[in-house]
Amino acid sequence: MREAQWKDYELIDCSDGERLERWGDFVLIRPDPQIIWSTPKKNPLWKRAHARYNRSSSGGGAWQYYKTLPSQWKITYNDLTFGIKPMGFKHTGVFPEQAVNWDFASEKIKSANRPVKVLNMFAYTGAATLACLNAGASVCHVDASKGMVQWAKENAVLSGLSDKSVRWLVDDCVKFVQREQRRGNKYDGIIMDPPSYGRGPGGEVWKLEEQLFSLVELCVPILSDNALFFILNSYTTGLSPSVMEYLLGVMLKKRFGGNVSSSEIGLHVTDSGLTLPCGSTAVWQS
Repeated sequence: MREAQWKDYELIDCSDGERLERWGDFVLIRPDPQIIWSTPKKNPLWKRAHARYNRSSSGGGAWQYYKTLPSQWKITYNDLTFGIKPMGFKHTGVFPEQAVNWDFASEKIKSANRPVKVLNMFAYTGAATLACLNAGASVCHVDASKGMVQWAKENAVLSGLSDKSVRWLVDDCVKFVQREQRRGNKYDGIIMDPPSYGRGPGGEVWKLEEQLFSLVELCVPILSDNALFFILNSYTTGLSPSVMEYLLGVMLKKRFGGNVSSSEIGLHVTDSGLTLPCGSTAVWQS
């Protein structure tokens, strides 16, 4: 399992369906349904957290504030800076376990020693976009949420990267890729982080495990002949890392060669010394 190396973020402890986390100078408690163990909550920060997200039995939930918490604050990862804020559905704007993928993409871009174009789909608040920009790539950042794209732009400003070569697009990822096919545009790297559930153009509900093959298939024609990587992330329990690895293998290896690998990604838990699994990643690389 791959772990990210952070200074401004720390997973202090986890028990009874909750994470105890430090985000910069502030401590939050957030739910995580996969934490099925009940271990003693000995760390005093469990009782001194700034806020806790409580799930509602009817769905959703709300933040409960114990101490004064700013509406937004900043954390850094290497050269990158992100705005953090408690959102309506337990999120903060950054998935810290994804830093291993930011590092991987950065290294591939830097070692290419040539201009690199990257497409970041379902790009959220832009952490992967910023990592690629910082490594010297030009990036097309696509997300259907106007608010998330705006947040990503703000993170680019915080990181001193707003003058880099980036296109910020509020768009449906599938429709965008279809248009890129027609235009003949190509990318050297693709990062895809689709949601577990979504809605199609007609409002129909779709599940990622049922649509993932067609999503990846759609992207194959827009990969350049000398493509560097394809990163596929999933938080869907029904998709194992090896399933995603096989999918990328059958879609990309025959045409592009290279290697395919997969792994759970996780976060080191300070108090136990163990690793909390936080999702799956499959990677094709040239």
